[in-house]
Amino acid sequence: MRALLDAQPHGRGERRASQPVRSLRGRRRRVTPVLLLAGAIVALDQITKLIALGRLSLGVPVPLIEGLLSLTLVLNPGLAFGLLGSIPPAWRWVVAALSLVALAVLARVALRVLPTGGWPGRLAIGLIFGGAVGNLIDRARFGAVVDFVDVHWHGWHWPAVNVADSAISIGVVLLALRLLRDGSSTPST
Repeated sequence: MRALLDAQPHGRGERRASQPVRSLRGRRRRVTPVLLLAGAIVALDQITKLIALGRLSLGVPVPLIEGLLSLTLVLNPGLAFGLLGSIPPAWRWVVAALSLVALAVLARVALRVLPTGGWPGRLAIGLIFGGAVGNLIDRARFGAVVDFVDVHWHGWHWPAVNVADSAISIGVVLLALRLLRDGSSTPST
């Protein structure tokens, strides 16, 4: 029976010498740029939030482009775009826990995307991871996320955001486009 298994493609006894072995150097070459990008996003996010906290008053808009863009300091205890913003303070730990779960899921996705994802996948993971860590730092420090970029358009108002939120949004779009592209190249049966 063993000889039969050894003779079959992908049998238990087959050794796949032709498959490349992932070296530590190769892994490092794929992961290092992602971590550097994530670190840069965290640094830029935290620096801009520090400036906003030092120069803006809570809830007081400072117009940059009249009717379009202003800086308005907001502390968001909820999720992205103010969702669940009115939850009681005792429940805010749930939001922080959800953020940690999201980071764990992202790490799992990263393990699948980084080996084969090319630079768009790596860019997406770095942006999302950096943004998530930046906002998680705020939750740990303040119990809320510091937002300050406030966009208006013809009477329409988008909730205030920050560098981390922008990085997450861009990363999610890039990752979705990559996943859609990969899914569309798979032949249907």
